[in-house]
Formats: sequence, C-alpha cells, structure tokens
Amino acid sequence: PMSAVVCAVVVVIMALLFPFITPMSAFVCAVVVVIIALLFPFITGGIHTIDEGHVGVYYHGGQLSKTITEPGIHILTPLLTTHHQVQISVQTDEVRDIPCGTSGGVMIYFDKIEVVNKLKKAYVYETIKNYTLNYDRMWIYDKIHHEINQFCSQHTLQEVFIDLFESLDESLVEALQKDCEIWAPGIEILSIRVTKPRIPANIKKNYEEIESAKTQYLIVSENQKVKLQEAETFKQQEVIKASSRLEVRKIELEKQIKERENRLKIGKIEDEMYLNKTISEVDAEYYSNIVELQTLNQMLTEDYLNYQAVDSLTSNLTLYLGNSIPQLYVPKDSKTQP
Repeated sequence: PMSAVVCAVVVVIMALLFPFITPMSAFVCAVVVVIIALLFPFITGGIHTIDEGHVGVYYHGGQLSKTITEPGIHILTPLLTTHHQVQISVQTDEVRDIPCGTSGGVMIYFDKIEVVNKLKKAYVYETIKNYTLNYDRMWIYDKIHHEINQFCSQHTLQEVFIDLFESLDESLVEALQKDCEIWAPGIEILSIRVTKPRIPANIKKNYEEIESAKTQYLIVSENQKVKLQEAETFKQQEVIKASSRLEVRKIELEKQIKERENRLKIGKIEDEMYLNKTISEVDAEYYSNIVELQTLNQMLTEDYLNYQAVDSLTSNLTLYLGNSIPQLYVPKDSKTQP
C-alpha cells in the first residue's frame, strides 16, 4: 500500500510537469518510478519495532542469530533476515481442559490451570535455540499435562478433589521449577493457580450431600463446643471465686497467726524484761546486803560494842531534877488506855 501511494504521488508530479518534460526525461522518470516501486517494499520492510517488555531475536536464512535487541526501532535486511519478539516480562500461560484419571478409574477434568512465569533475559538465546520460540509449549503446557496425569494416577478421587487439592499448586510449582532448573534454567516459574476439577455429576452430588452433612455436623459440634466453653468458663469463674475466698481466708489466718506470734514475742520480751528487772533488783538487794554485812562486820569491833552498850544504857536513862519526882514511870512507846 505504501509503494502504491508513492507511485501515485510520482505520477501526479509527472502529470504536472508533463508540458516541460522531453521524451528522454519522461523515459528516465518512468524508469525511476519503476525502480522506486520495486525497492520501496524492501526498504520499508527492514524497519521494525520491539515492544516494551520484549526483546528481539533474529533468524538469518533460518539460523538463529546471537543478536538480541532491546525495545525500540531497529533495521534488518529484508528477505534474508526475519525477526520475532520474545516476552521477558512476567506472563501468564493458561492450560485448559486437562483430562486425567484417578487411581480408582474416575475421569475428571481441570478446566484451567494458570502458570505465572518469566523468561530470563540472559537465557533468551539459549532457550530459543534449544526449544524454539514455542519453548513454553514443552516446559509449561505439556509439562502441566504430564504432572497432572501423574498426580491423578497416584491418588484417589477423594485425595485429588479434597484432601490434597490445597497443596496441588505448590507441588506443580516445585515439579516444573525442578525440571526447568536442569534443562531450561532461563524459565522461572513464579506461581500456579489451579481451578477445582470437574467430576461426574452423580459423584459431585454425593460430595455435596457429604459436605452438607459435614456442615450440619460442624454446626452441632460448634454448638457443643460453645456450651462446653460456657460451662468451662463458669467453672473457671467459680474456681477463681473459690480461690479468691481461699486466698482471703489464708491472708486472714496468716494475719491472726502473725498477731499471735507478735503477742507471744511481746509477752516473751515483757517476761524477759521483768525477769531482768527482778534479777537486777535481787542482785542490787543482795549486793546491798553484802555491803551492809561487810560494813557491819567491819563495825563489830570492841570499841564499837562498848559504844553500843553505853548508848543503850544512856538511851534508856531518864534523869529527873527538882523537888517533885514522879512516882509512876510510863515508857515512851506505851499508849495511855482510857
């Protein structure tokens, strides 16, 4: 289409200049137009673009070139060289309608498995050279079919549909990445999402009935758990209250014991104080008596005894002077009777 437009433009220009063109110049112009029309598709066909998130790979005469181009505008040799875009950003491949048979002989189908993967830029040439541009056909699509069939053939329908389904995506990631690291290290498996498989309608109905019964059982079990929890809570509250009362009583008894112990200690201290005081008083009296006795012993000399004898005689002697001497003697210590 572009070459046709160019030819049309040249024809219009020649028509405008026709009155001024000689036969020779007209022939030259016609030859130029023909050459431009023939070469223009080859010239424009060599210009191409590489989108962001991709790199360009090239085939020269059917042989893969080691040249890898970045996103942007590039030029190649028409007819001899062809180019292709290879995505190196994160991409999601959808593998659909995967049939598999369980170990019990039941045929089930996985409607869709999504594989999130990425091709490392440094391994683009090696991966394309070994596995062509459709490298994901071998290492993702075909590999998913193989792993799913291996998984189903080794497990029962119960295990595939319920018991092991939640770990199936992780198992697939591990299996794919393990083989890719050995044979295609440029392919990185990021994650896998697996939809629930389709099973025969009659078996599905049985599972639905079982699931409904399980739901009812879970409801009853949860109600029982709630009641048991309430009873356990009440029991714990009573235990806490009893423990609190016991602790209070224990504290009171300990307080009484402490008070009695303190009273005993106080009594003991008072007794010791009284005993010490009595001992001190007895010791003082004893010491006083000893001192007095020693003093008396020292005073019992012959002179002192003579002095005491004289003193006794003189203390009982009454001397009366005068003309009238009493006829009756009354001792000083006696009392007159009425």
